[in-house]
Amino acid sequence: MASSSNSSAPEIMVSTSTSSIQKRFKYDVFLSFRGEDTRKNFVDHLYHALKDKGIYTYKDDEKIQKGKRISDDLFKSIEDSKFYIIVFSKNYASSSWCLDELVKIMECHKMTEHTAYPVFYDVEPTEVHKQSGAVGEAFAKHENEEAAGKWREALKEAADLAAFAKHENEEAAGKWREALKEAADLAGWELKNTLDGHEAKFIKKVVQEISLELRSINIGFDEKLVGMDTRVRDVISSLEVGIDEVRMIGIKGMGGAGKTTTTRSVFDHLSNDFEAKSFVENVREVSTILGLKKLLEQVLSDVLKEDVTVNGVTDGKNMMKERMCGKKVLLVLDDVDHIDQLEALASGPNWFKPGSRIIITTRDEQVLVAHKVHLIRDINLLSDKEAICLLSRYAFGREIPSQGYEELSLKVVRYAAGLPLTVKVLGSFLCGKDMVEWEDAIERLKKIPLKETQEKLELSYMSLEDEYKEIFLDIACILKGQIKEAAIRILESCGFHARNGLKVLERRSLVTFSSNYDSIFNKYDQVLGMHDHIEEMGKNIVRREHPDEPNKHSRLWIEAEIKDILANDKGTEETSCLELDSSYANLKNLMKGLGKMKNLRYLEMNFANYGSSQLDESTQYFPNSLKYLKFTNYPFLYLPKTFQANNLVGLDMHCYYSFGLDMEDRRMVQLWDMEDTRMVQLWDMEDTRMVQLWDMEDTRMVQLWDMEDTRMVQLWDMEDTRMVQLWDMEDTRMVQLWDMEDTRMVQLWDMEDTRMVQLWDMEDTRMVQLWDMEDTRMVQLWDMEDTRMVQLWDMEDTRMVQLWDMEDTRMVQLWDMEDTRMVQLWEDGEEKVLKKLKFLYLSWSKLVTFDFRITPNLKTLSLNYSFNLKELCMPDSCQKLNYLEISHSKLETFDLGLTPNLVTLRLQGCNYVEKLHLPVACPNLKFLNLSESRLRSLDLELIPNLERLDLENCGELVEINTPVGCLEKLVYLNLSGCALLEKLPEDIGQSECLEELDITYTGISHLPQSIFEMKGLIIAARQELLELYDFPSEIETTIDPIG
Repeated sequence: MASSSNSSAPEIMVSTSTSSIQKRFKYDVFLSFRGEDTRKNFVDHLYHALKDKGIYTYKDDEKIQKGKRISDDLFKSIEDSKFYIIVFSKNYASSSWCLDELVKIMECHKMTEHTAYPVFYDVEPTEVHKQSGAVGEAFAKHENEEAAGKWREALKEAADLAAFAKHENEEAAGKWREALKEAADLAGWELKNTLDGHEAKFIKKVVQEISLELRSINIGFDEKLVGMDTRVRDVISSLEVGIDEVRMIGIKGMGGAGKTTTTRSVFDHLSNDFEAKSFVENVREVSTILGLKKLLEQVLSDVLKEDVTVNGVTDGKNMMKERMCGKKVLLVLDDVDHIDQLEALASGPNWFKPGSRIIITTRDEQVLVAHKVHLIRDINLLSDKEAICLLSRYAFGREIPSQGYEELSLKVVRYAAGLPLTVKVLGSFLCGKDMVEWEDAIERLKKIPLKETQEKLELSYMSLEDEYKEIFLDIACILKGQIKEAAIRILESCGFHARNGLKVLERRSLVTFSSNYDSIFNKYDQVLGMHDHIEEMGKNIVRREHPDEPNKHSRLWIEAEIKDILANDKGTEETSCLELDSSYANLKNLMKGLGKMKNLRYLEMNFANYGSSQLDESTQYFPNSLKYLKFTNYPFLYLPKTFQANNLVGLDMHCYYSFGLDMEDRRMVQLWDMEDTRMVQLWDMEDTRMVQLWDMEDTRMVQLWDMEDTRMVQLWDMEDTRMVQLWDMEDTRMVQLWDMEDTRMVQLWDMEDTRMVQLWDMEDTRMVQLWDMEDTRMVQLWDMEDTRMVQLWDMEDTRMVQLWDMEDTRMVQLWDMEDTRMVQLWEDGEEKVLKKLKFLYLSWSKLVTFDFRITPNLKTLSLNYSFNLKELCMPDSCQKLNYLEISHSKLETFDLGLTPNLVTLRLQGCNYVEKLHLPVACPNLKFLNLSESRLRSLDLELIPNLERLDLENCGELVEINTPVGCLEKLVYLNLSGCALLEKLPEDIGQSECLEELDITYTGISHLPQSIFEMKGLIIAARQELLELYDFPSEIETTIDPIG
């Protein structure tokens, strides 16, 4: 909870656990105060404010305090109260009644169930703590009384509850803080230092925080809710209820993930803080059956607290706009699936009074993006621990599984894969069943999906366009786990609009993408993923039409079924995709069995090695309908003559032949005349003294494993060798490789403490990669002309790195060079200016500053993922620079300097950059990518020949200053995600070469007239915007992003 900016009091910290709440109290709050000071003003106002919030508060009657002794009933009321608000005033300490109350309150406060909050009305905390000033004067009359000692101690303790706020920077604060954490992070309020002493606002703040604290406790009363506490608090934190503005938040996730349960808890938790509230469940279903009119009537009736009937949607929207702005509203729209629903029920912030909060749940992120909901939260699935607890509550009525059911429970949880709906349904179903029944149920789930989960998930699939349904089924059955770009190639080969399709599926939570590091090419690939139950749902859709006839399924992926269909020639025209991964199969029978699959478009077959002598060409057959063919270890030199391949778009064939030796305990290995050998593999080379390989011209691959303590490795005549890989080279004394011209790749792993690495004659070598080079004494690479890539990893404490003759080397990358003594990237005798360096890639570097002056002839510079980079030192002129790429840096401004030959500038993800400074014209700049930056405006006058401009997700961009019409060569303009951009330049139609314009997810509400005179243009925009115009036939429109 946020406190006021001018308040010195700390926030009440809401407990994150509900398990400690063991007692229900008779009273929520007990008020302790001095009647003659505050009863008829402050305390009276506070009491009624608490009461109006539904907070049950104990305030003793005025007549009760006439006596001197405090009653047992009053002590019982103190014990039966959860919170204590102690109102310290000037005469509080003059009343023995109040002091006795205080002593009892402090006794109860030390118990975990009770919490005390002091309010310093017209005294300061130090006065209470020291019994000085007005408090001291009031207390003086009790000095001779027996109870004075305990009263004095109680005053000190109560004052110390707030002393934390006043002295948190003092040394003692640490001790106070640690002690107070056990009592819910206690704090207090001082009236004169809170909200400028405004009493009404002060009371409102106190009541609001007590209310929130109470609701945080009550949220846990549903014993079957698990993991809800953290999720609810995350949403509440995002809402920032104390900020006086209208805020919309979107919560997205797959069906059954707990979106409705979470938002219902948030709604119940916060609703008392708003003047009106409405929770609209099942918006998708209700709007389909009863229409938007019914939903409008529900919201208006809830908010206005009267029965409201509207004449139609337009009438209802007008009434919403007129009446909603008068009340601070909490509105939840649950399970929204179309932008029309949001425009009818929550068109924009101007409909609502400041302080209102609108929560929208959906399975389709695109709906939120289109409605300009900028704060979007994913709903987290259950962890295994949470899922076990939830299952146990439904199945066993306790927190953990019953004895003997632990392993079975874990199997059920693993099947549920974090989906709360599945866990609850299975827990209820398995309740009271014995272990045998649990085992049967688990086995059945492997074949027959859980109906309740499938029905919930399938709603997202049913709303897809037909093409996207096909893409979804291809992924669920065949392509899950593929690299994203590979999957796109396959899908596009089959005629699908794959990139748009994957975006749609991702926004509907039907597919996911995860990063996978490719160490060979030093890049992160995105892997196509899918939740287990969604994959199961897709496969079930394919299988259920012909459950007992797999040969009629549109996609085949189960090995046993495929072998049976192909071996027995039962194929049909219904099958469009087939994937078979098998090391043991009769390839002759299987390939002939493809004959009847006349509509097969995708075929993937992965087999163990087959020699061509095993099969004759008559066994070959591929359907002419194939659009993508992938075959590992294809046993023939040619495709079959009968295969016309007229429809083939993608062909991926792999075949490996190998030569291998076990090298354990061999002292020396010498291999001669290895010309054209496909592969050399040597294993278990630990302690081998020497390895020598001669005449390796055109050898495809050399791999040496387990080379720990090998004394020397020498490879000669390696011209055109495709790949050299050496593993586990720890303490190898020397590695020498000669005559490596045109070698495709050299990779050396685990080189810790290797004394020397020398590579000669590396002209045109494609790639050199050296890993784990910690403490390597020297690395020398000669004759590297035209080498494509040099990569050195883990170079901590490497003594010297020398690279000679690097003319036209494409890429140099050095990683983890902490404490490296010397790095020489220049020829001996030259200055540290790298005159010959033309191409430099330093991705993922720790650079804070990069100085172009040391690379005067640099043509290409890539500083991707330079998270620490804050400064570029540009000389007066960078005449040869033509490609500059910097991503995810901390650069705040970018001064390009004189770069007349720059063709490409990419500053993607540099979200600190607010301004691009071009001091002079850049006549050759054709490609400019400033996506995900903080630019507010952009001047393009000095880039007249720009062809592609990407400003995607520049969330603060409000205008393009330059007339776009002057960009006569502009072909591509991406403004997607520029949410604050409300209009296009009026002269955009003068850019006659413009072919693609993406204005999806922007604030643009109308199109300039000049745009309708263009030809061959594709416009991507919101459907509502496109429906406003009749476009000429020369202009194509789409609602899907182009990029």
